Order: sequence, then C-alpha cells, then structure tokens
Amino acid sequence: MASVEEKLKALPAAPGVYLFRDRAGAVLYVGKARSLKSRVRSYFSAGSRDERAFIPFLASEVADLTTHVVGNEKEAALLENELIKEHQPRYNVKLKDDKDFLSIRIDPSEPWPRLTVVRRPKPDGARYYGPVDSATSARQTLRQINRFFRLRTCRDSELRSRVRPCLQYQIKRCPAPCVMEVDREAYMAQVELVGLFLEGRHDTLVEDLERRMREASTGLRFEEAAGFRDQLRAVDRVRARQRIATVETIDQDVLGLHRAGDQVEVAVLSVRGGHLNSVRTYALSGASLPDDELLSSFVGEYYRRGGHVPDEVLLPLEVEAQAGLEAWLADERARRVRVLVPRRGAKRRLIEMATENAAHAFREKARAKEDIEARLGELERLLRLRRPPRRIECADVSHLGGADTVAAVTAVTDGELDKKRYRSFRIARASGGDDYGAMYEVLSRRFARGRDGDEGWDLPDLFVVDGGRGQLEVALAALRDLGVSELDVVGLAKERRAGGETTAVERVFVPGQKNPIVLPPRSAATYLLTLARDEAHRRSNALRKSVGKRRRLGSRLDDVPGIGKRTKARLLSRLGSLEAIRAAPLDALVAAGANRRQAEAIVRTFAENALEPDADPAAAERAALDSAFEDVE
Repeated sequence: MASVEEKLKALPAAPGVYLFRDRAGAVLYVGKARSLKSRVRSYFSAGSRDERAFIPFLASEVADLTTHVVGNEKEAALLENELIKEHQPRYNVKLKDDKDFLSIRIDPSEPWPRLTVVRRPKPDGARYYGPVDSATSARQTLRQINRFFRLRTCRDSELRSRVRPCLQYQIKRCPAPCVMEVDREAYMAQVELVGLFLEGRHDTLVEDLERRMREASTGLRFEEAAGFRDQLRAVDRVRARQRIATVETIDQDVLGLHRAGDQVEVAVLSVRGGHLNSVRTYALSGASLPDDELLSSFVGEYYRRGGHVPDEVLLPLEVEAQAGLEAWLADERARRVRVLVPRRGAKRRLIEMATENAAHAFREKARAKEDIEARLGELERLLRLRRPPRRIECADVSHLGGADTVAAVTAVTDGELDKKRYRSFRIARASGGDDYGAMYEVLSRRFARGRDGDEGWDLPDLFVVDGGRGQLEVALAALRDLGVSELDVVGLAKERRAGGETTAVERVFVPGQKNPIVLPPRSAATYLLTLARDEAHRRSNALRKSVGKRRRLGSRLDDVPGIGKRTKARLLSRLGSLEAIRAAPLDALVAAGANRRQAEAIVRTFAENALEPDADPAAAERAALDSAFEDVE
C-alpha cells in the first residue's frame, strides 16, 4: 500500500481512468472519474462515505494503482470501456456468461433478411435487438414473429439449394423467396415492421399496419388486408399485457437497485413509447463496490453486450463521470441520449417501480435458494450421503446395435442443469454392445481426471449411473481401481413390471444395501435425480445420432490428411464428384482449390490405399457443402 499512498499524492484534478491491481499485477477494477484526485482519494480517506464498502477490498487485495489522464469525461468513458474489454477485471460487473447472453439479429443488407439468435453482437451493420434474458424468451419471440410477419426462417445454404417451397410457404408463413417471384420492396416492408415490433414501438407499428390495411382494402387486395389485420391483432394482444408507465412517447430504460450486504439485484424496465415493454433483473454477487460505482459499471456492461440504447436512461442515483457516460451512449446510438437521475414526478415513480422489481426479484431468488437447500437436505437424508449433493453428475451410454458407442456425463448444480460441466466420450475399447465395459471405460476416464485434479474435472458430491445393481457395481469397481473412496455413487432405474410395462416408480440402488430405495413419485429427491438421468439420456442419444450421421454421410476425402471442410467443399463443387477428384491429375486439383501440398496428399492417399468412391457420393457432397456454408456463416 506504500506505493499506492505515494501515487495518491500526485493524482491530478483531471478526468481519467484508474485501475486497481493486486500483488501479481492483475487488474481488479477499472473505473472512470471526472476528477482523478478527488475520486481515487475518496477510497482511501478516513471517514469517506465509501470507507466501509471498500475496507476489506482495499486492505486485502489492492497493491498498486494505475491512472490514465484524458481530455474529458467522454474520453474517460471510452477508455474505461476498452480497458474493461482488455483486462476483464474481477470486480467490474459481469452480467452473464457469454453463452447465456442472447440478442436477436437481422441484417437488412441481405437479399432476403431473416431473424437469427446470436451470442455476441458484432459491428457488421446488422440490427441487434436485446439482450434477451433466456433462450426460451428468444424462441417465444421468434415464434410470434414467424406466425404473423412473413420472413424466411431457413438458413442461407437452404435458401440457395431449395428447388421447391417448404411447409412454411404452404401454411402462409413465408413467401418462399427461394423459388418464387417475390416483391423485395414488400418483403423489406415486413422487415421494417418486425424491427418496430422488436423495439417495442407498438404505437408506430399499429399506425403503419392500419394504413397498409386500408390501402390493401381500397385496392381490393383483401387477402393482403386480412394479413395486416392478423398482425394488428397480434400487436394488440402484446400491448394488452403491458402496463401504461408514462404519458411520454420516448424510449426509456429505467434502472432500480436493491442491496443486501454484498448481494445486489438490478432491475431494468424497458419503456417503449410510453408502455412498459419488459422487465429484466440481474443478480450481482460479491458486490463490495459502492452503489454508484456498481451502477456505472452495470450500465457500461449492459449496453456493451448489445442492449438497445434508448432516448433516456433513468438512474436511481448519481454516478461518476455521468456526462461522459451520456456521451458514450450517444456515440453507440448515433443520436442524443440523456442519462437522468429524477427526483420527483412520473420519472421518479418509474425509478421506484424499478426498485420494487429489484427487491421482489431478490426475495424470490432468496426463497428459491432456501427451497433448494431443503431439497438437497431431503436427498442427503434419504440416500444417507456424506454431504448435501450440491452438484450431481450422471453418466449414460448409448449405441445402435453395438455401433457408434458414445457416452455423456451431465451435471446438475443446486437443482439446475449445469451445461458447462457436460462431458462427451467416444468409447475406444469396449465394443459390440458391451454396456458394462463401456460404462467402466467412461467412469474410469471421468474419475481419473477428477482424482488427478485436472481443471474443470473436480469430482461432484453425488454420481448417478443410469441403471441398476450391475451398473452400480461397475462404478464401484472403477472407483476401487483408481483408489477413489470419498465419492457417493448410486444407480437409478425405473421399475419394470411383468410384460415389460414401465411405470413411473424410480428405484435407487445404493452400495452395501440389498434392496433398492423406492422414491416417492413427486418428491424433491425424485425430481433432482431424474433431472440428471433424463438429461444424460437425452444427451447421449443426441451424441450417438450425430456420430452415426457423420459416419454415414462422411466423404472418403476425410481420410486424406490436411483436407478441411472448405477445401473438400471447393473440390466437390468444382470437380463434381469424388470419382472425378480421384481421377484428376495434380494440376487439376490445384486449379480446383487445393494447394500443392494438399493435392499431393490426395494423389498419394488414393494411390496407396486404392480407395473406392463413397456408396452415396451425392449425399456426401451435400453434407460437405452444407458444413462449409455453415462454417462460413
């Protein structure tokens, strides 16, 4: 801290960015300030209003301080944004993992634009709407749009290769630009309507739809007018579910914050054209930063991740370098944006509504956490486990007549699927439908990685095998052979009656007990164990189908070293078939898209191994072209 104290004395009273670092030099936090001198010193001054929030943070972790002076608050906001992207500081707000953060994308520059769900928005000229808080919400939105707004849903590769309209055309949900003569101007008008719908500009959308319906009706285009009527009804249903929030017709994002110690909940109310469009809440754990720093960091992260920037952002309290934050948001939107802290009136009531939503979400999540603790305690008592099973893993093996044998290990953490811990296995040694041998191989590989301390492979609190006494004995044998003794393992199987009828009664086989434990049908223990088992079953079957599809549709070019998807696609599209590639001389292969080393490998491999053409070259070519197009997209 001595070096920090020396640097505090030399801080200028100018706008800039500061970085707190730990003893190893890693960046812990990046912040901006309108005056570095007053802002940074406030963290370390006795009696500061931030003192209690930062005492454990500063004393235990901050070992160094770096500052950058800039010309104004806007430059400070921009530099803060870049440094957060570069360093990913531990204490700056991270809303969600990238895999969970979704946006809806549409690119008007495409000949026939379509809606897609993406993880990371890019500066590619497309329009992004979001963030969407879950994949379920994204699917519901797309389903509603596909039902009433006629945009294509197929991929670009399907659009290029289709020779007749698909089912979407038959049920009047797509004009089939793939094969039919479609008026692009009318299609792009639908794209604009979809944009208004996704932005929540329902008043403008209704006016536009009513005008189009009248024009179509006047022109005796009654089927077209009926389509606009159905779209109007869909928008009216959405508006009926929305609460009138304000008489203003501008777009607003309203933020509310609720804190309980270092646990913080932030609510974002999206108000579009005077109507409450959506409410999203975000849990921030381990938040030792003061409220204004937390809020400023949240706003930057929220809009960096693709959030639609509105006309106004309403905050419950003043944040540091607010003018710079406002200027940065204006640059992101390419229009003026106001960041306000209302004290009274309708806008203050919106802040209070957002704060109430944050507090409510916090209480609901706390209640859910208490519920899961009770559920885990019930499972611990029922199965006589060593500890509450906070993380449960389950393994399942799948094959088709002894071929394409694969296995999946899935995880449930605190009662929810934990997809980051899913693992997939190709069975290398066991074959011919040897279920026990395949299970032993999978569990040996899984437990060995956990025993050896490989990162991300730590052992769970409870491991479930899909099966009865036999599969449980296999799991116990794998643990004994590896010298692992501190892991609870059980087998889970459905009861089967005479005649092969499967009932909903679940039986749990535990080590050292002859008779299985029969789970109550609607108990928490049944829910947690079957959640893990059913997900493992679904995942292993999906893996097996994927492996089988690749095997059936694979090209013999896959046997040539150094040939990737794109090269394979180029050769097949230009030479026409695998037989033509096999017969082509070296120079013809180079002219068709392979480099000289790849061409030599093709000639050598076909000559040495006397490979025969695929049984279904057309299917192989289609698969290769499709995968190449997907890779490009």
